Amino acid sequence: MSAPRPPVSLPDGAQRLLLHSCCAPCSGEVMEALLAAGIDYTIFFYNPNIHPVKEYELRKDENVRFADKHGVPFVDADYDTDNWFARARGMENEPERGIRCTMCFDMRFERTALYAHEHGFAAISSSLGISRWKNMEQINDCGHRAAARYPGLSYWDYNWRKGGGSQRMVEISKRERFYQQEYCGCVYSLRDTNRQRKAQGRGRIKIGLVYYGDEAAAPAPADRTDPADT
Repeated sequence: MSAPRPPVSLPDGAQRLLLHSCCAPCSGEVMEALLAAGIDYTIFFYNPNIHPVKEYELRKDENVRFADKHGVPFVDADYDTDNWFARARGMENEPERGIRCTMCFDMRFERTALYAHEHGFAAISSSLGISRWKNMEQINDCGHRAAARYPGLSYWDYNWRKGGGSQRMVEISKRERFYQQEYCGCVYSLRDTNRQRKAQGRGRIKIGLVYYGDEAAAPAPADRTDPADT
């Protein structure tokens, strides 16, 4: 068992945080750390990139379950996939961490920042950066850019990977038996992950089957996709 995280505090004297969550596994450690620090926060679930809808509902429902368990307010934002696909047009074959991912982060943070501005939150942040497969600088650039649209709103770029965060993320996911997604989330990452699995002689992803703690069903260590990647 990893050691508890030292207490965290919001930047710039902020009193309330709007936390964009991509999924329960990535946000679990962040949520528990915020609760331990006594920080007033709300979960904002806006992820129109997740495909198909069955995968989207699985990820959202797990996040709702964990938020309800801890009494954390949860905002279920629009699943406006048409807007996401419109913004992704022409980027269908871009690699992960490329310009399509920048667009995706921008879109999600822009909506998060707008909601924060309209509902009196002084700070926003996200659980996206805890995944080791994500480019933290890319995520933070998008977060800061979105927050800069509104006076008095800041983006909290705390590094949740440090101090054992990634290890605690897995421990919490196993304890809670969270759904363990096997690809980033969008239709193009699903396509590319299935291509990789085929090249490795493995079957296609079957949505809704793998849960943390079910070691016999867990993806092989050679997988490119982090089980907690979103």
